[in-house]
Amino acid sequence: MKPFPSSWPIRPVSHPVHATVQPPGSKSITNRALVLAALSSHVQPVVLEGALLCEDTELMMSALRNLGFEVRQQGTKVEVTVGPRAPIIPTAQAELFCGNSGTTMRFLTAMVSLGQGEYRLDGVERMRQRPIQDLLSALKQLGVDAVSEAGTGCPPVRIRTQGWRPAEAVAVGGEMSSQFLSGLLLAAPWSGVAVRFYVQGRLVSEPYVVMTLRILEAFGARVEACGPWGDAPAVSSKLGQFSVPVQQPCGAKRYVIEPDATAATYWWALAAITRGCITVCGLNRNSLQGDIRFVEVLERMGCRVDWRSDGITVQGGPLQGVEADMNAISDTVMTLAAVACFAEGPTHIYNVAHIRYKETDRLAALARELTRLGVEVQEEPDGLIIYPRPMQGAVLETYNDHRLAMSLALIGLRVPGVVIHNPACVAKTYPDFFIELERLCNRGGA
Repeated sequence: MKPFPSSWPIRPVSHPVHATVQPPGSKSITNRALVLAALSSHVQPVVLEGALLCEDTELMMSALRNLGFEVRQQGTKVEVTVGPRAPIIPTAQAELFCGNSGTTMRFLTAMVSLGQGEYRLDGVERMRQRPIQDLLSALKQLGVDAVSEAGTGCPPVRIRTQGWRPAEAVAVGGEMSSQFLSGLLLAAPWSGVAVRFYVQGRLVSEPYVVMTLRILEAFGARVEACGPWGDAPAVSSKLGQFSVPVQQPCGAKRYVIEPDATAATYWWALAAITRGCITVCGLNRNSLQGDIRFVEVLERMGCRVDWRSDGITVQGGPLQGVEADMNAISDTVMTLAAVACFAEGPTHIYNVAHIRYKETDRLAALARELTRLGVEVQEEPDGLIIYPRPMQGAVLETYNDHRLAMSLALIGLRVPGVVIHNPACVAKTYPDFFIELERLCNRGGA
């Protein structure tokens, strides 16, 4: 990958963009599959096909190597193996660097707690501001000495462990992130004990937990999921408790990773903004990823959506503002905000307070940068109301947030003079995004 410039001017397009595209593999699936491949490599080597190669997944692969697993990568194919008779976590001591990758930090924290030894996990400065206490509290209920070194409830994290003890009722906070629960579920089948988790509070981003369950099933793991635990307050999701029995070693010899649905939302938004027609291949109604439901929001705004077995097509049209509860697909909030700037009437995005704890405070960052463009934005505790206004060009900050960079770039396709500062941040999940954007817009005219 060539080095990024310090800023990237966006060239406006004057035509509807018509194109077919297949994004790289899903980051969310790749990092889950890497954890399961490592844990199940004691049974047999595991090959992952279609893996995403980006900053977040490279951090995960590097950490797995530091833990004693062999991870060999060739193109988008990754093979994970481990030495004969190695313990479930091969090394008894490790320092793991997780950058600003939430999945890497949270999944590995749960994973290393299965071992016999001491592990320390840290990241960049922003990671040291991202919460993890709910996960640490759950691990303590499993007999693990899991602490935030600074006492802030954020990384760095220190894990001292002799493995899990059986637990009939482990409470897991669900209001800050679904990744705490997903990390525990990924580790549990390899713990050697029976355990039952229940969600405290409302579970955010529930489709990501469903994704975790479906990937576990593909690897042969048994997890029983059902409704809320007893009279637990404030639980509004369909899922609330999860039973993981003691089970024999399981795994998959080969696992194929589907294209990234969150990345796909930028291309569907491109169709909406330019009134073009874009097909994303490799995704359909049966996708593991809840973010495919973003097209349903676009449909309510005035786009036409065609679902097929081999792809999903969005045809742009006159856009209307909408009311949108984005809790289940919160990674697409910034994509929707970009589209909303070109709608007739306001768009109200709500029930996403938890995205303030992502790579940046995404609500505050969106409000600031859209205002810089001339859009009227009302920031609320759990969302935004976007009032479209005539826009002018500006140099836009990304706050080192890949999703903000990609979403704001879309606005520049219709507004001259938009420049994205620090475009290199897209390397976190989509290194070729700007190259692909230019390719589609230059070759995708009507």
